[in-house]
Amino acid sequence: MIAELEVQIIAAVQTLFDRFGWLGVAGLMAFENATGITPSEIILGLAGWLLLAAKDAGFGMVFVGALYAALGSTAGASVTYWLARLGGRPVVDRVARWLRVDPCYITRAEAQFRRWGPGVVLFGRLVPGVRTWVTVPAGLARMSYLQFVVFTFAGAYVWSALLIGVGYQLGHAWWLVRDLVKQFAPWLLAALVALGCLGLMTRWLIVQQQRRSAFVPVTNEDEERSLP
Repeated sequence: MIAELEVQIIAAVQTLFDRFGWLGVAGLMAFENATGITPSEIILGLAGWLLLAAKDAGFGMVFVGALYAALGSTAGASVTYWLARLGGRPVVDRVARWLRVDPCYITRAEAQFRRWGPGVVLFGRLVPGVRTWVTVPAGLARMSYLQFVVFTFAGAYVWSALLIGVGYQLGHAWWLVRDLVKQFAPWLLAALVALGCLGLMTRWLIVQQQRRSAFVPVTNEDEERSLP
């Protein structure tokens, strides 16, 4: 059943790419982020193959393609954000039932948001199963929309560039993209969290050093040296 569904999705994606190119990628990513239905691993992996590798495009075009995908992702996520923010949990639950989405995904995303705060919108974009539904708790918590857009675009751009790049390198073996995402996504998230913690620690040490420097007592010798 799942294999047949994937074949149908791939055929539809190929047709859409042939007709609309990168605008088709942006549209599919908008739909994926608004509904959580279409798998981004297949969309972006095939984009790297069909729109870049198959046309002998340079690897630098991966980052251009990621821009289209990230813009589409942000637009789709914004729809879900405002739906959750304006409609609240009752509307979210009603839409989830209509889309036949298991409520556990939304509950899991809410738990992650409560634990990590708005930063999970950025890092959650790199975790399969969380990246789409993290939008809902952000809307329910009335997170600043500007902050939401910035974090969503940044996370979506990194995710898109990685998958398009892998699709570009692997060519038609799109299924390897799916397997690699499942295998390495947790390690990538851990590395990003570690880098973030390192950056915060470095900033804290710099601030502490500046505070200590500001309160260094002035001695008599320092006063004499400052005199003309």
